[in-house]
Amino acid sequence: MHTVWKGAISFGLVHVPVKMFSATEDKDISMKYIHTVCGSPISYVRRCPTCDKDTTWEEISRGYEYEKGKYVLFEKEELEQLSSQTEKTITIMDFVDLTEIDPIYFQKTYYLSPDQAGSNAYQLLLEAMRQSGKIGIAKIAIRSKSSLAAIRVMEGCLAVETIFYPDEIRPISQVPNLPESLNVNEKELTMAKLLIEQLSTPFEPAKYNDDYRESLLHLIEQKIAGEEVSLAPAKPQSNVIDLMAALQASIEAVKPAVVTDPGPAPAKRTRKTAKKKQASDAQTTEPANDAESAAVKETIPKPKKRAASKAKKTIS
Repeated sequence: MHTVWKGAISFGLVHVPVKMFSATEDKDISMKYIHTVCGSPISYVRRCPTCDKDTTWEEISRGYEYEKGKYVLFEKEELEQLSSQTEKTITIMDFVDLTEIDPIYFQKTYYLSPDQAGSNAYQLLLEAMRQSGKIGIAKIAIRSKSSLAAIRVMEGCLAVETIFYPDEIRPISQVPNLPESLNVNEKELTMAKLLIEQLSTPFEPAKYNDDYRESLLHLIEQKIAGEEVSLAPAKPQSNVIDLMAALQASIEAVKPAVVTDPGPAPAKRTRKTAKKKQASDAQTTEPANDAESAAVKETIPKPKKRAASKAKKTIS
């Protein structure tokens, strides 16, 4: 990682030398403006409209417009001198609970590592903050920009979150068209809460992707390969009129599938039970007509008379 800042953390009389590294990176795909006539990139020049000529950095200073067209000028050294007292020190002023800070205050995250012989003091501060559950509120100046910062523990590392000053947060009263009083339908509120409950899940950042960046990279690869690119037209957005119907449809869409019980499986037939059933069917089944009945009788063999029966008739 590239070192962004080098200085020390100061709390009380304790001095902890540290190095700072950016914890995040911007993965936006950078594009240039191209002159479609010749295909050359458009350059940006620093040009003075009064002198009608290009200017160099040596001829440029910083200025603040206090009235239309009137500026007070500052040299680079003057601005650097203002922040020279604080730019090398992160001064912790208070320790607070992280839950007391609204997310609107957070800007950018940096990692801090111990520098030089500051390992012992670094570990001491890290472990003390871990066990206390507190975070430090400090002042820091990075690249001549002063801001508040929250120092906290992240997986065995001290991290700095730059945060806005209170007067940099715009008041909610400036937001137009906010309702003066709440007027919510109770049935719709119940369904909205049910929908929130069904969509609630532990936060897993790995499952979220930048769909736009992935699609743009795929499109770039297609164009480099010379493939024809055709984009599907975007579906027209329709205004939701029936809020109740929209809530119901949303709940149905996220509702888990219900598995119905098919009941006990039919018992397997054995050869024995099949024979019994045939015999039962034969006893209960009646012939359809007299001819059929006679045919059945003829097919049944008549029992033979016993020999003892014949002998008895002869004696008599």
